[in-house]
Amino acid sequence: MHLRPMTEADRAEVAELIYCSINFWYRAHGCAEIFRGGPGVTDVFYEVYNDLTPGCNVVAVNPATGRLMGSCFYHPREKHVSLGIMNVHPNYFGRGVGSALLKHIIDFTERGGFPALRLTQSAINVDSFSLYNKAGFVPRHAYQDMIVGVPPAGWPHRTAGDVRAARPEDVAAMAAVEREVSGITREQDYRYCIANARGYWHVSVRDNPHGGLDGWLVSCAHPAMNMLGPGVARDEATAAALICNELDRHRGRSPVVLIPMDRPALVRQMYAWGARNCEMHFCQVRGAFQPFNGVNMPSFLPETA
Repeated sequence: MHLRPMTEADRAEVAELIYCSINFWYRAHGCAEIFRGGPGVTDVFYEVYNDLTPGCNVVAVNPATGRLMGSCFYHPREKHVSLGIMNVHPNYFGRGVGSALLKHIIDFTERGGFPALRLTQSAINVDSFSLYNKAGFVPRHAYQDMIVGVPPAGWPHRTAGDVRAARPEDVAAMAAVEREVSGITREQDYRYCIANARGYWHVSVRDNPHGGLDGWLVSCAHPAMNMLGPGVARDEATAAALICNELDRHRGRSPVVLIPMDRPALVRQMYAWGARNCEMHFCQVRGAFQPFNGVNMPSFLPETA
């Protein structure tokens, strides 16, 4: 194989690779397919990552055929690099493609002087866990993926607290609360989701009565990525209020939200709202890590554990 940057000409093949490899893995392990509607839906990964950081992507190419063996996106932020969705075509499982892609991104992270490389990794995929673990990643936090059905008439529950739609002027306060809770910031991502030029993002914030914010939460309504997150909150009550506000944006749908396992009050609240578990994920970090000082709710696009 040889590695090279992804190009616009690869776009359709990358979408097909993501769609086929993810669905193949879940079917092979007795699970339902993750993506529905055909490979066009997974073009959202190319779309978003190239909106945010064009050129931060890599493909592995079979030199004999010119076909893609694997692909990955990565996203440099202020204090870390995020490793986005990584895929290997089923025809090339076990051929070292994932290791080669991962080494490329580790080298990028180290050359750039970033203190950490982070990702959100499936807890049921032992092969990918081993890949990252052997490369020096440490599982730092565990989440349960909870799916919630929202009635067509809207989310019927409400919690106390002043929650509203985010505005561009909230970006500095969003960065401040994420720095406090998680030790990282990603202002480019906040601005991108608030602007919502693609039409499938929304962001809620909760004001602190003494100034600033107590938390924020993004949600995505794209067919391939109907999720709440990323988001952070100083406490579980704030997280619940933000989740309520974003769920009401997804009427008639069943979005997924990643809930930290060590936040039992929030977990119980999700169960009380009818949520059910559908998978588990780890926050994996290679390099510096600050333990979470609050509630961290990751997502897979744009990804950061």
